[in-house]
Amino acid sequence: MVRRVTVSDVLKMKAEGRRIPMVTVYDYPSALIAERAGVPVVLVGDSLGMVVHGHNTTLPIRADDMIFHAQMVMRGSQNALVVVDLPFLSYATEQDAVTTARRIMQEGGGQAVKLEGGAEIAPIVRRLTEMGVPVMGHLGLTPQSQHQLGLRVQAKEVRSARKLLADARALEEAGAFGVVLELVPAELAELVSSELTIPTIGIGAGVGCDGQVQVWHDLLGIFDGKSPRHAHRFAEIGPQMEEAVRHYAEQVKEGSFPTAAQSSKMNPEVLAELKKDISSSK
Repeated sequence: MVRRVTVSDVLKMKAEGRRIPMVTVYDYPSALIAERAGVPVVLVGDSLGMVVHGHNTTLPIRADDMIFHAQMVMRGSQNALVVVDLPFLSYATEQDAVTTARRIMQEGGGQAVKLEGGAEIAPIVRRLTEMGVPVMGHLGLTPQSQHQLGLRVQAKEVRSARKLLADARALEEAGAFGVVLELVPAELAELVSSELTIPTIGIGAGVGCDGQVQVWHDLLGIFDGKSPRHAHRFAEIGPQMEEAVRHYAEQVKEGSFPTAAQSSKMNPEVLAELKKDISSSK
């Protein structure tokens, strides 16, 4: 029987100084690839709103969307710890959070949830963890608040940096098993990581975090255009995909595809009978 990575395993990675790779996945094939690559933690991120659904922000994504994608990921993932984002305003109250988390875990199959915010949502984190829901926090740039914060590096000043550290501590005290630090200065992320016993997962937060997360499409270079500064293209799959589709379309137009290798044969006697039928009907 396959044993999944657990929250305890992730905490042990931090305690032993083992770095934690995490990647967003949104469907069955991406989950399969992450599984084969040995990624221990995967995130069904609400970033799917932009990279899969084509929205400009994460805000239009609903709990039903997250459940739908989580179901696909669970069919492809056998070993990883699967974390699922709680979408915008689906955890505005403790009861909302409980309801959404229950659906994510019961209907979607996720093993943990992630939500954005600091001390102000600590009571919600505490309530969820008390009810047996593993929770990952998210600080720094919180995309669900982008209209308020803007898409820029956060916590660069003394006051905001102090708040981020206090928020991280509040999440840990409330029972969160980890926290994503997005677009915060590397030095601050390293300091926060050293102050917490739970792992930090960085994205645009430097190498001092306990782990890193990247968006699937950024990592693989599936989209054209300039990547965010915090992203690194480990491959350029997008241009390869485009070239393959163009090559296919050209061969169809010129009649060189399919070939005999992609076709099946018919019994000549059966074909002859059919042709005879056609001739006799004219």
